[in-house]
Amino acid sequence: MKLPHHLTIKNSHLHINGLDCITLAEKYKTPLYVTSEDRVVEQFESYQKALGARYPKVQVLFAAKANGNLALMRALAQKGAGADVFSSGELHLALQAGIAPEKLLFNGSSKTPADLELAVEKGVKVSLDSLDELHQLDAIAGAAKKKVKVSFRLNPALEVPTHPKIATGLKTSKFGIPHEEIPAAYREALACKNIQPVGIHCHIGSQILEVEPFARAAEVMVRIAKELTEMGVKLEFIDLGGGLGIPYHHDTDPTPTAEDYAANVIPVFKAGMDACGITPELWVEPGRSLVADSTVLLTRVNSTKKAHKRFANVDAGFNLLIRPAMYDSYHEVIVANKADAPLNAEYTVTGPICETGDIIAPDRKLPEIAAGDIIAILDTGAYGYAMSSQYNSRPRCPEVLIHGSQAGLMRRGETVADLTAIMEHPPWQK
Repeated sequence: MKLPHHLTIKNSHLHINGLDCITLAEKYKTPLYVTSEDRVVEQFESYQKALGARYPKVQVLFAAKANGNLALMRALAQKGAGADVFSSGELHLALQAGIAPEKLLFNGSSKTPADLELAVEKGVKVSLDSLDELHQLDAIAGAAKKKVKVSFRLNPALEVPTHPKIATGLKTSKFGIPHEEIPAAYREALACKNIQPVGIHCHIGSQILEVEPFARAAEVMVRIAKELTEMGVKLEFIDLGGGLGIPYHHDTDPTPTAEDYAANVIPVFKAGMDACGITPELWVEPGRSLVADSTVLLTRVNSTKKAHKRFANVDAGFNLLIRPAMYDSYHEVIVANKADAPLNAEYTVTGPICETGDIIAPDRKLPEIAAGDIIAILDTGAYGYAMSSQYNSRPRCPEVLIHGSQAGLMRRGETVADLTAIMEHPPWQK
């Protein structure tokens, strides 16, 4: 199996950033998320370099929904990252991490009045998803005696090669305003007293392993940008969204890079901006491609069983990694304490949740497994802990961050006391 360079095998053990995964599992216990900060920064800088070499004004925004850990966001903020945030919680985290308000975009199709009030208070740009939201924001900004910079999220109506649940730019998607209605939306925004339209935004989907769809989205965006410029909209930024995928099947999936993305998208973007006679900032919103392969989820084998097939029952389930159950997603797995042993058996790796669908990895060729072995689930840095839950009243596990050869907690494990801390006695039970 091809591994990214921060994952290595030495003395039969899987290592991350040179640190032994078995030692980490023994120290911090399992289940355990382990993340290489160096890998995240490396991926971020690859976008900066590839895009910045081809266009002078670039801002890379981290898609905070992919991984909301404050330590990771702080590491990215220190490198100059902005953030695409989808909730008031993500907005607070981004600001606490040190990301400047002007580098944030508050996205989302169903913002509450409280969300909009927070954006106005903090001076954060808002990506509007409807005319209803436009007028709500105009009223809120007016009451605060402030003017808010906005973009509209455009729906480009593009078919893209990804799972339908994460294809966000389809004509039938809940996100954005149909591209043919965008000019009218900006005319309405220009008529608002407390709104300043300064950008345009789109997002076509997630886990896309081809770069051509991004170039097609850029074509739609620059065409609309020309109409808006001619209308009198002074565009300060154009946000092409994120969505570049990673090779979850390490040996067979394509491996698109930031360089591939930039080489295909920037020529379209530059030609469009030249035709408009403007040089707005180019914003992009990578999430998965920054953080996914930075992380392994270490899980201990509780037992093995032979029934209609062989099972390896582990202590992490879809409470900690829901992607396989939700999307039928594939994650490579390695027996971390037997990482170079012959793959002479077949197991289905299953979690401890009381659901038939709690299967992490079906029918995988692995070494002979015994209780106590440690299995590493790869590529879990995106939509892993971020989508976790306390189902079956299972406290969520700790997260460890590695910087160079240093390892430390970036989130402690929850306890049963944490589960009950926010529960209350109704009056009739006191």
